[in-house]
Amino acid sequence: MTLEILTSDMLSPVRHGFFCRRGGASSGIFSGLNCGHGSTDLSEAVALNRRRVAQAMDVTPEALIGVNQIHSPTVLTVDGPINGDKPKADAVVTATPNLALTILTADCQPVLFADPDANVIGAAHAGWRGALDGVLEATLDAMEALGAQRDNTVAVIGPTISQQAYEVGPEFMDQFLADSSDNTRFFANGQDDRLQFDLPSFGLHRLRQAGVKHAEWIRHCTYSDPARFYSYRRATHANEADYGRLISAIRL
Repeated sequence: MTLEILTSDMLSPVRHGFFCRRGGASSGIFSGLNCGHGSTDLSEAVALNRRRVAQAMDVTPEALIGVNQIHSPTVLTVDGPINGDKPKADAVVTATPNLALTILTADCQPVLFADPDANVIGAAHAGWRGALDGVLEATLDAMEALGAQRDNTVAVIGPTISQQAYEVGPEFMDQFLADSSDNTRFFANGQDDRLQFDLPSFGLHRLRQAGVKHAEWIRHCTYSDPARFYSYRRATHANEADYGRLISAIRL
């Protein structure tokens, strides 16, 4: 089956893709393009899926650059393939051609960045914790260190969980209010004391406040479209033992 890859015109002409689950070799609860070695999926299937992604991005499998994601604001700058264990970080930037920066997600925000004039790109994993702690701003700082200008940088949020599917408790909102009382705008009332959190709107807010040229969400919800996307929260609600990971990639 052909891979399904979502793109944004705003990142053109930089090569990139938010890969859906269609077209992969995994089966069962991982059915599709599961690219997460951290899952309990067959390692051979994950490796084959990643080779398909590398081929689609026109790089070698070794040039798929990822990190050990820990929901932090830590950014890694790379100029070649990573040998050995992946460093702990949640974003990666480069000015080196033929490296595909990748992020794995299953509800969190995959955010791809590009300053095409400076030939600098970035990719960030921005769940609520990372976004609140500044991973998006840290990615822009690291890109600037390579010569990018944030007022010429485009940032696009890929498939992520939408507000309608993201129910949280009052203690969750308290963490955002401790950062800024204005963050109430990202919460809507749910049932009883529950609230609905708007993660992509929060991500867009942080990006625009940071001064990027353009920021957008491609408006696909991971939770509500099981045929196309993996979702940690959906798998949890279904009492499934594990879940697949979507991959997003960008290269010069």
